Amino acid sequence: MTPHKLIAEVEARDRAMRVAGALQDLLEPPPDALTVFENKTGDDAPVRWRIEAYFSDERTPQDIEDELTALLGEPAPRFQSDDIPDLNWVALSQAALPPVRASRFTVHGCHDRERVPQGPNAILIEAGEAFGTAHHSTTYGCLIAIGRLAQGRTFRNVLDLGCGSGVLAIAAARVWPHASVHGVDIDHQSVIVARENAAVNKVGARLRFTCGPGVSAPAVRKLVPFDLVVANILAGPLITLAPDIRRATKAGGTVVLSGLLTREAPRVLAAYHAQGFSLSSHQRYDGWSTLTLTKRT
Repeated sequence: MTPHKLIAEVEARDRAMRVAGALQDLLEPPPDALTVFENKTGDDAPVRWRIEAYFSDERTPQDIEDELTALLGEPAPRFQSDDIPDLNWVALSQAALPPVRASRFTVHGCHDRERVPQGPNAILIEAGEAFGTAHHSTTYGCLIAIGRLAQGRTFRNVLDLGCGSGVLAIAAARVWPHASVHGVDIDHQSVIVARENAAVNKVGARLRFTCGPGVSAPAVRKLVPFDLVVANILAGPLITLAPDIRRATKAGGTVVLSGLLTREAPRVLAAYHAQGFSLSSHQRYDGWSTLTLTKRT
């Protein structure tokens, strides 16, 4: 089937990021690749934000608009469809991704290695077959939370639940060099990618990644309790997993939750309050929320 892309333009950056987040995290199946960038056609022209979603299967603009309207609870922007040449278009779109600075961290791809100062705060993650390049507000929010926690806290046993690319586990290993850091994901390919990324970022010997059903995975159960759990997944699974995350977190421990739309935050908070957690911080980025919670003793 001929690969094609669906294109939309919106005026506001926050709306562009909400739409892109829904495409990437909520749409089933998601696009094979996704880009969001400023599109200014002239000196006097207003800045608009262009969203390009690449698909290898047939998706019509109307289908996408209807699904986004239902997911976001607001009218979706108008999309147009365009066939694209038979090139490695996923790689081409990934090469356009700029570095992302989140707290002390700079997450970048190989194409920006020469432009990003290399050191403990530079994390090399290629956009590919696992979620997590920090371009999305949920990963960005988790990195901000980790950076803030590192300013005054030390953790010894850390779990990245739904690790995807492993970027959050790598960030934790960088700021807490004496911590035992573990990642788990139900997707086998994500675990492979996370291990490769940890090796590239020279923390492979200190990280352990497991494929399994979250905190129920046997390799993870052996490691509880954790004093820090980071879970960047979706609101529904976060609510379902609340009792399991409570059991996996030590008294006084910290949990960072993301992957939820801001309008979904009250339901997630209610589920964790019921499990004995109190809210320490609620950060909002482009319509998405990152929650930092403490398990009451």
